[in-house]
Amino acid sequence: MTHRLRIVPVALVAVYLIGALLLAGSNADAAGEPQRGDAARMMRDLMSGTAAVGGPFTLTDVDGRRRSLADFRGKVVILYFGYTFCPDVCPTNLVSIAHLMQVLGPDSAKVQPLFVTLDPRRDTAEVLREYVAAFDSRLVALSGSEIQVRRVATSYKLYFRKVYPQKSSTYFIEHASLTYLLDQEGRYVAFFPPGTTGERMAVLVRERL
Repeated sequence: MTHRLRIVPVALVAVYLIGALLLAGSNADAAGEPQRGDAARMMRDLMSGTAAVGGPFTLTDVDGRRRSLADFRGKVVILYFGYTFCPDVCPTNLVSIAHLMQVLGPDSAKVQPLFVTLDPRRDTAEVLREYVAAFDSRLVALSGSEIQVRRVATSYKLYFRKVYPQKSSTYFIEHASLTYLLDQEGRYVAFFPPGTTGERMAVLVRERL
């Protein structure tokens, strides 16, 4: 099952990434940020099934408590990386995660959804608290320093970078919009491509419960 999950979404993810990069093609690179070639490399690592994906991490929740992946041991974890200023893909996928929890019914008690911000500079605890509450009260938001967040995202082969539109001091974050499925021990199992419905997620999550 894990092998199938990794292989089936290839075309969808490739189309998504190419589209995202083309849309951002006219924007200047932010100093010190990963380049677009890194997106293809990281996706190859993720899809190969041979590279290590994920691992233990500790970040901070909206109440200022340090939370490690081990805190959620015993539950299947649904992990999503995004940011609150994201105009479309993040809200779409978080709605799907919220719907997943509804579809699971009583089994949702065995699942923990996590949202890790890619924009800790702007996503303060107050902003994150209000943001995740709009989707599902069970969604735990995590943050950290920019270095800490990048370390965690990179371990999951998640490409992201700040992009500044020309003649603007305001940035957006170009990122792969993947939802990760982790088992009860916090080990990476597979990922869902952008736009995966809550119903589809539920079928695969139930197989892990």
